[in-house]
Amino acid sequence: MGVEGIGASVLRKEDKRFITGKGRFVDDIKLLGMTHAYFVRSPHAHAKVKGVDIAAAMKMPGVVAVLTGRQIVDDKIGNLICGWAITSKDGSSMKMGAWPAMAPEVVRFVGQAVAVVIAETKNQARDAAEAVVVDYEELPVVADVKAAIAPSAVQLHPEAPGNIIYDWHIGDQAVTDAAFNAAAHVVSLDVTNNRLIPNAMEPRAAIADYDTAEDHFTLYTTSQNPHVARLVLSAFYNIAPEHKLRVIAPDVGGGFGSKIYIYPEEMVALWASKKVGRPVKWTGDRSEAFLTDAHGRDHITHAEMAFDKDHKITGLRVKTHANLGAYMSLFSSSVPTYLYATLLSGQYDIPTIYAEVISVYTNTTPVDAYRGAGRPEASFLLERVIETAARQFKVDPAELRRKNFITKFPHQTPVIMTYDSGDYGASLDAAMKAIDYADFPTRKAKAKAEGKLRGIGMSCYIEACGIASQRRSVAWVPASACGNRRRSGSTRLARSRSSRDRIATVRATRPRSASWSQSASGCRSIKSRSSMATPTRCSSEWAPMVRARRPWD
Repeated sequence: MGVEGIGASVLRKEDKRFITGKGRFVDDIKLLGMTHAYFVRSPHAHAKVKGVDIAAAMKMPGVVAVLTGRQIVDDKIGNLICGWAITSKDGSSMKMGAWPAMAPEVVRFVGQAVAVVIAETKNQARDAAEAVVVDYEELPVVADVKAAIAPSAVQLHPEAPGNIIYDWHIGDQAVTDAAFNAAAHVVSLDVTNNRLIPNAMEPRAAIADYDTAEDHFTLYTTSQNPHVARLVLSAFYNIAPEHKLRVIAPDVGGGFGSKIYIYPEEMVALWASKKVGRPVKWTGDRSEAFLTDAHGRDHITHAEMAFDKDHKITGLRVKTHANLGAYMSLFSSSVPTYLYATLLSGQYDIPTIYAEVISVYTNTTPVDAYRGAGRPEASFLLERVIETAARQFKVDPAELRRKNFITKFPHQTPVIMTYDSGDYGASLDAAMKAIDYADFPTRKAKAKAEGKLRGIGMSCYIEACGIASQRRSVAWVPASACGNRRRSGSTRLARSRSSRDRIATVRATRPRSASWSQSASGCRSIKSRSSMATPTRCSSEWAPMVRARRPWD
């Protein structure tokens, strides 16, 4: 009998609408009376905003309003936040500079918004934006880490002396230094992990609708996590109380981390909708995406690995400078620290590790989580060091890896993580067999005789792919239990009395329709130590919407 329920192979239910062009994305949504937003963005990486002249733009056809950074600050809309506090090695807190949704006084990266035009059509808004005159006073610029921390560098935020956000470390420095002092071999490497620009198929977009009668906001957004967006927009940005804000993510055309944050455009759309009394829609173009979507990586690292005479690893030292851009984005502080340094042991039995991470402000687009967020950086660095060591020792790189694999479990790494199980040698054997690794020298020689170059590379890695508690319980509650006719017919989930976890979903790059059907079926047979109890209340906080009534239906 095959596997049934959760874990069984099931056919996807979502593909038909995508391959037939029936997907529904934010830009497909049209609301009655909807206006369109276009942002006026800085062409300078660092400048004072001395004045914004909107007179000519206000006279353009179709213009409803032109709103500035000074207005949004005066209306007490909060600054964007970083949600993960990091403490430096000296015990001081990280230095978070103020990031307003639109700049009232100083711009710190190319593309930062200073004003927004609201008009009847997108083209009218774009034309009027070109008529907005901004008086800039250019300031000195620092675009890379080393320039930013130089003694003579311009200060980007008064809160961060020397442009350093934090100077953090992990591991035992004294023990690691002792391992290096006793090492038979030390391999050193300098690595630049270059900055990346995310490039999702669907640009970011937002539609904000303020209901004056109910004093209630609805935000349609290209978000990987609408529940976090709702929480942060209400708790930190002073947009509206959580019960007065509904966030909906329809189909999302790619994200990979870059759509998990709250961006200035969503905040401005919500605020502007209330200001003009009509729905406001913003859809970014590809140029805006390159300038304003949170970038990834941008590390400069010096690494050293110590070996004994038999080529067993005895220690690892790492010093990384992480460029976080002009401002701290929502998860940016965690990426080069707890999502990066804690993976520096990889699948290798390394007795001691000491890592330092210095994060720095520069006049560049803010950096945050993208495609793995810290873990690929750790794997890339570790594998480059191992490969360099194999070449220096003139040994087979596969065998050097095998010699240093962890073989006894559970295994406690020197950088927090505990591994419960693994068989890395078996995985390596399977890969080598699949590519006929033993016969590679023959293929290489044959290629050389034909005037061609043939090479081979390998990489081993461990992925940290989930942060959650070990025990969960789920209560499935029909929408009718909520007693809300506006949302009847939707499917809802609520947590049980004893559970500390919330469960929700979003129709994103890989929609969850098939998964939820399978999970719903499987939950009927789950036996949990936590009872499947009906929750004591059913609100939008406890019962996040899985599929909303759609405005295009």
